Amino acid sequence: MKYVGAVDQGTTSTRFILFDKAGNRVASHQMEHKQIFPQAGFVEHDPLEILKNTKSVILQTLKKANIKKEDIATIGVTNQRETTVIWNKKTGKPYHNAIVWQDTRTAEICQNLHSKNKLIQNKTGLPLATYFSAPKIKWLLQNVKNLATEIQNKNALFGTIDSWLIWNLTGGKNGGIHITDVTNASRTMLMNLETLNWDDELLAIFEIPKHILPKICSSSEIYGKMDFLKNVPISGILGDQQAALFGQTCFQKGDAKNTYGTGCFLLLNTGDKIVHSKFGLLTTVGYKIGKQPTVYALEGSVALAGSLVQWLRDNFGLIEKSEQITELATTVKDNGGVYFVPAFSGIFAPYWNNSARGTICGLTHFSNKGHIARAVLEATAFQTKEVFDAMQKDAKIKLTNLKVDGGMTVNNLLMQFQSNLLGIELTRPKIAETTALGVAYAAGLAIEFWQNLEELKNNWQEDKSWQSNMTDEERQQLFQKWQKAIEKSLNWEE
Repeated sequence: MKYVGAVDQGTTSTRFILFDKAGNRVASHQMEHKQIFPQAGFVEHDPLEILKNTKSVILQTLKKANIKKEDIATIGVTNQRETTVIWNKKTGKPYHNAIVWQDTRTAEICQNLHSKNKLIQNKTGLPLATYFSAPKIKWLLQNVKNLATEIQNKNALFGTIDSWLIWNLTGGKNGGIHITDVTNASRTMLMNLETLNWDDELLAIFEIPKHILPKICSSSEIYGKMDFLKNVPISGILGDQQAALFGQTCFQKGDAKNTYGTGCFLLLNTGDKIVHSKFGLLTTVGYKIGKQPTVYALEGSVALAGSLVQWLRDNFGLIEKSEQITELATTVKDNGGVYFVPAFSGIFAPYWNNSARGTICGLTHFSNKGHIARAVLEATAFQTKEVFDAMQKDAKIKLTNLKVDGGMTVNNLLMQFQSNLLGIELTRPKIAETTALGVAYAAGLAIEFWQNLEELKNNWQEDKSWQSNMTDEERQQLFQKWQKAIEKSLNWEE
């Protein structure tokens, strides 16, 4: 029997998962990597550690499943997006640690380019923010010794994590292929959404030479063969959130999913039309299967979701394990008027405010650690509601169902509260690893392991759903108090 493999390289860990033809997980292995915080606002990863872990999880998965390399029909790669690496193509060594998507060191660069914001947004669908790759590349060019000379001598290559891994897995300095797909390219702030090409005007604004950039490909085609796995082809690439959209089989215009992971990411399929947001969302590429028309999406990004629970665990010690937050939160019947805005490095959608800061509002003598735990969980639901409301306005549609995935969806308290706040049904699939599954699907389609989207839709099965049981009046009262807390977070310097 043949299987399709998926490398799922995320913000905190790397997994490899093998799937069978029914989309079931056959085996997997996962390894965490170090989070590096050199100073306030700086977030880095070691690209060599990520590469080492990627190779290790692939081999460990094969060992667990007792499967030979020859049994893998193809693999796909899905990855944390925007995270930026520049490396030497002759030695294979990075010039600097990877600058992670959460990093805010480029705030001054973004501020200095503020006059170009409208032009950049029109071409890329992205607001000028520290989140994206282009300012990170510019920072590296300005701050890494001798990098400008290395680039001038054509020794340096840029890539998001997909490019870095694929270049290494297909031979590295001995002929590795330097590519990315349209979904990852659409997050660099250097690709034109309409042409799907690197844009010369954007490159000039950020002073980035085109020759360091990877070739842009579709999300599903045979790119090349792995040097690491005896010529197994790589035939799928998707940024992690687009991979989850694909894995949730959101193939129709109007289909939406929300992933509750390190951050929170709500994506809506807008079909072959580019919908520019008027309400603080991102316009992005959803996926492109081979030569078929490009599918676009609207996206709302929340910086802190699952990582906020980890922060509470590690910095405050109110819980020993992340999963204990539910037990603590259920010791109280509601949030007791406590609201937590986790703007540790600004707020993403729909505000895009880098200077906002974390705020806890509504504390009284009555407040206890149960209320804090509940406020931490509810922060994810409130932020999602803001994105959800903006998405309905932009798309001019009323959403009645939301597919959900990610680690936090095992939390029934959070999911029920989310359903209550949105006033709609949430559905969780039986196959929880939708990000890895999505890129496995993209890779499998390219080699006809799966024939078409209809076959993939037939694989999707519901595991659990939540229905709203909150009145409109209750919902409105809660949300008004949340908005007061947001206002304080946005204006904390005043």
